[in-house]
Amino acid sequence: MSEVGLDPERVVVREIDDEAHADAELFVGSPTIRVDGVDVQPPEEGEAPGLTCRVYHTRDGRVSPVPDPHDLRDALARVAARA
Repeated sequence: MSEVGLDPERVVVREIDDEAHADAELFVGSPTIRVDGVDVQPPEEGEAPGLTCRVYHTRDGRVSPVPDPHDLRDALARVAARA
């Protein structure tokens, strides 16, 4: 966040602790990372909310437990550009 001029203190960590909460938040697994309310790597259409482990794909096609760092950086930069 600092690299793009955003305050890291603004990070909000939220716990999704049951299926009803997952449904209400459209939470499709952990970790879900949203920047300004938008999923860094939106889930596939029809992917059901739930308390599962999330699988991401990096830009080079590899499977990863976290989003591609470039996707995260790009999402943060878009928000910083609007600030």
